[in-house]
Amino acid sequence: MDILFAQIQADLRSNDALRQSGALLQALQQSAAGRDISVIAKTAVEEIVAAPASAVCKKLSFDLIRSTRLTADLWDSVCTGVRSDLHFPDPDVTAAAVSILAAMPSYSLSKLIMDSNAEISGCFDSPSDNLRFSITETLGCILARDDMVTLCENNVNLLNKVSKWWARIGQNMLDKSDNVAKVAFESVGRLFQEFDLKRMSRLAGDKLVDSENSLAIRSNWVSSMVDFVWKRRNALMSRSLILPVENVRATVFPLVYSVKAVASGNVEVIRKVSKTAASGANVNVVDSNAEKLVGVSDVVTHLAPFLASSLDPALIFEVGINMLYLSDVPGGKPEWASQSIIAILTLWDRQEFSSARESIVRAVVTNLHLLDLHMQVSLFKRLLLMVRNLRAESDRMHALACICRTALCVDLFAKESVRRGQKPLAGTDIASLFEDARIRDDLNSATSKSLFREELVASLVESCFQLSLPLPEQTNSGMESRVIGALAYGTGYGALNWTEPALEVVEVCRPCVKWDCDGRTYAIDCYLKLLVRLCHTYDTRGGVKTVKDGASQDQILNETRLQNLQRKLVKDLREVSAPRVCARLIWAIDEHINLDGLDPLLADDPEDTLNIIISNIHKVLFNIDSSANTSNKLQDVQAVLLSAQRLGSRNLRAGQLLTKELEEFRNNGLADSVNKHQCRLILQRIKYVQNHPDNRWAGVSEASGDYPFSHHKFTVQFYEAAASQDRKLEGLVHKAILELWRPGPSELTILLTKGIDSKLLKVMPAAYALTGSSDPCYVEAYHLADSGDGRITLHLKVLNLTELKLSRVDIRVGLSGALYFMDGSPQAVRQLCNLVSQDPVLCSVTVGVSHYERCAFWVQVLYYPFYGSGAIGDYDGDYTEEDPQIMRQKRSSRPELGEPVILRCQPYKIPLTELLLPHKISPVEFFRLWPSLPAVVEYTGMYIYEGSGFKATAAQQYGSSPFLSGLKSLSSKPFHRICSHIIQTVAGFQLCYAAKTWFGGFVGMMVFGASEVSRNVDLGDETTTMLCKFVVRASDASITKEIESDLQGWLDDLTDGGVEYMPEDEVKEAAAERLRISMERIALLKAAEPPPKSPESDDEEEPEEDKDKEEKNKEKKDGKPKGSSTLSRLTAEEVEHMALQAAVLQEWHMLCKERSTKVN
Repeated sequence: MDILFAQIQADLRSNDALRQSGALLQALQQSAAGRDISVIAKTAVEEIVAAPASAVCKKLSFDLIRSTRLTADLWDSVCTGVRSDLHFPDPDVTAAAVSILAAMPSYSLSKLIMDSNAEISGCFDSPSDNLRFSITETLGCILARDDMVTLCENNVNLLNKVSKWWARIGQNMLDKSDNVAKVAFESVGRLFQEFDLKRMSRLAGDKLVDSENSLAIRSNWVSSMVDFVWKRRNALMSRSLILPVENVRATVFPLVYSVKAVASGNVEVIRKVSKTAASGANVNVVDSNAEKLVGVSDVVTHLAPFLASSLDPALIFEVGINMLYLSDVPGGKPEWASQSIIAILTLWDRQEFSSARESIVRAVVTNLHLLDLHMQVSLFKRLLLMVRNLRAESDRMHALACICRTALCVDLFAKESVRRGQKPLAGTDIASLFEDARIRDDLNSATSKSLFREELVASLVESCFQLSLPLPEQTNSGMESRVIGALAYGTGYGALNWTEPALEVVEVCRPCVKWDCDGRTYAIDCYLKLLVRLCHTYDTRGGVKTVKDGASQDQILNETRLQNLQRKLVKDLREVSAPRVCARLIWAIDEHINLDGLDPLLADDPEDTLNIIISNIHKVLFNIDSSANTSNKLQDVQAVLLSAQRLGSRNLRAGQLLTKELEEFRNNGLADSVNKHQCRLILQRIKYVQNHPDNRWAGVSEASGDYPFSHHKFTVQFYEAAASQDRKLEGLVHKAILELWRPGPSELTILLTKGIDSKLLKVMPAAYALTGSSDPCYVEAYHLADSGDGRITLHLKVLNLTELKLSRVDIRVGLSGALYFMDGSPQAVRQLCNLVSQDPVLCSVTVGVSHYERCAFWVQVLYYPFYGSGAIGDYDGDYTEEDPQIMRQKRSSRPELGEPVILRCQPYKIPLTELLLPHKISPVEFFRLWPSLPAVVEYTGMYIYEGSGFKATAAQQYGSSPFLSGLKSLSSKPFHRICSHIIQTVAGFQLCYAAKTWFGGFVGMMVFGASEVSRNVDLGDETTTMLCKFVVRASDASITKEIESDLQGWLDDLTDGGVEYMPEDEVKEAAAERLRISMERIALLKAAEPPPKSPESDDEEEPEEDKDKEEKNKEKKDGKPKGSSTLSRLTAEEVEHMALQAAVLQEWHMLCKERSTKVN
């Protein structure tokens, strides 16, 4: 291998272009085989990039550079070479030099661009197609990137240059060369995409902290390009038609994006963000609506032929998606959408472009509402089958949510149209939309194992619940407004109109109660919840209302359908396969079924509704063989007993039958003591109602319309796979439905409404100085973390404090803990050249984080005061000019470095809290999860707060508790605050927080605090000490181990240095000391006890006494022995109880006083 490398290097040093290109090709081969070719890259930089060479060799050597890593020295050489190549007479060499700009590190890029901006601008005017192509492509890649925006933010001259270059790239869309025009279209498309999605910056790993300026800069570029495309749209469409057909695809997106931005008014929003409109620059005459509409239909007319005639699936897809994007502008036509949807579905049928199956379905379902009713109905069954075959859950859920919403829309819209006198359209009701044979079989089969049917039922039911809420108000036009328009038209904004489609949904999904889903109950729970809601709304227990009662025809029809459905469900009770579902179905039916309407002659008939319900109650109560997995016996029995109470107290015959059942259950070994007592109570109620038929008391309760079951279980008690699957399904369905029905506002909207307060504009973090004040170089640093990619970027600012100009300074960065460099190297070196005195220079290092652990950056600054003092080869003879060997030697001779001065900086520690993310979770779930977390760490902290006096009063005035002052900074840390309990009487509190690590581990934290009045006379009584007990539990022992390794450090990260760690032995000593003092005090009080007085007489003494009791109570809290005291007749518990009572009473008095003063 060494021989081969030596041979390649020798070839590179020869001046023969053929040998050089051959050697470079060999080197690229080695690189592709995965060998380290950095030695060859070094030679290539010195011999080819930094020296005159042919265009082919330049191109190949740049490819070689891209495939390896260079040191900063070599990048300097590359910069020098590129600078000289920009002046080179051969445009191909210049084109090769321009192409490497995209691969340059951003710290060296800005200087190069600023120094050579005239040459770069000149490339746009070059007669050579190749050079124009290269500059358009390269700048199109660089200028859209985040790091470029950041550079422009700090440099106004650069910003002006870049804005001009964007204008030139725009003009190149009309260039005479096809290749240049195509790549210019691509570049503009990339700018638009980057503005919307930030896709490229994510790929490049750049992390831009979106400040107002950076956003304004990018929106300025976007708005100017949109204006350009809009004004020249006809020329651009004509240009795209004469491109070769494989290049047409690149022209579609920029045209459509610009036209849509103008037609939908989006460009005004972008202009507002870019702040140019305010300054009076760049304000255009707004086009009339007619002109916008003509512009849009021109573009559609230009694109439509490609759908019919093109043979390239990718082009059809691109055109179809973009035409759908255009068809919801104000004034868009349904034909535009139907044309493209038909074309896209044809691709699906021909099995072409199958890699984009998800995108095809997403495009179709998202735009379903743009089609006319006939087409929506005809597509429906087909779409259900397409969605069923999607692999990714999130895609499937999104598609199902869209389909269910469309089904409700179609149903409501068609019914309302009929009401308004239009001809009815067949197949628009929900029953026939879901009539497909395969779907029907799936819903009716009890044992089918497909998850899809559960997803379908859950999505349908959740969509009905969304429909029952008030519809979101829509001001702007666009996709959503059409759907909401259709729903509003259908429901007529009536309060009960949502129940009609809901009733159909309940009828269609009825077979779901018979399913056996391996213990999963989420879909069935959703279904029963909707059923109970409908029965409660229509009040079915009172029978069907009559016209005499003022019921409308629709209402009578709906109530009759619900009554019939209830009877069918009672019949289904026998076929229910899961005991857990059986109890829930009894609960859902018994409260709302109309018992008075039953035929008394059928009392002995086993087919009678009441008899079936009671036989099933018997089945649940005496269910012996069910394991904990199939039924939740405790919960089932509870539910059935409550149902029995409601049934028995509503109907005489039911009461008699249930009395027999409950007596039998009470005397059976299956009932535990709780159940026995409950049965006794229920029997008494039923007996009372039977004995006093006229005096109906609370035993006969109103229907509550409540369905209390949910699949949440105590994680510790019932841990089963079905419950976690249910939870996952619920999460997916809810997320998809909410995103569709209640979408959050877009980033631009938030920025415009909230401006600077918006959460999207992050505040720049505080910088920490890493060097002392007297050091020759001042270094300060701050870090930005990106949890999505698991990366942290350290930004350094280096300032030369000496009088001298330092020719060269090296910054070395080493890592400890879980950090690693992306390229696997042990340390990073940044070489900075020519540091002028007092002139700050910025550089940055990005690293990955592999796991949850304390980590730090270790920075060293090496600077070379004697750099370049003694250079080799200063001998100047007459013959040097002619001899190429000496020429090359002179060129490659490096100036001497000299001895460096090494400055070691303080380590830059990354706070452990930085690797956490807030985790939203409900209090109930948090407390269920808490006991099951295996790893625990407990420790005590202490801080001092303002007890009374001015500051405390001010804090109380503004509603914040003064004794939480040490924990204020917790609100800005990545913890989700779940709940807080504050006990003002004893100045105590309990706070609960939850977070997740970047790597998925769960961290729960509880903070308990109890205040005590400090006895230290020097501090005075203005100050009080708060002792906090922190309990952290985590899902993994490695997390708590990290926290435990430096508790004070962790507390500093959490509270920004507000809380001081107290070791356990100190806590115990302090508690013992306090107990001793209070015992002495109690002894003194007892000795000098005055005769007892009436409690009201001595108001002044009460607070004092109260304080003592409070302290005593505090000591009890701190875990001191609570044995009986020798000094007092009362036991410790009684004393504590009295103290608490007194404290609560006093607080009550205080609150009453405050209230009366407020009233006055």
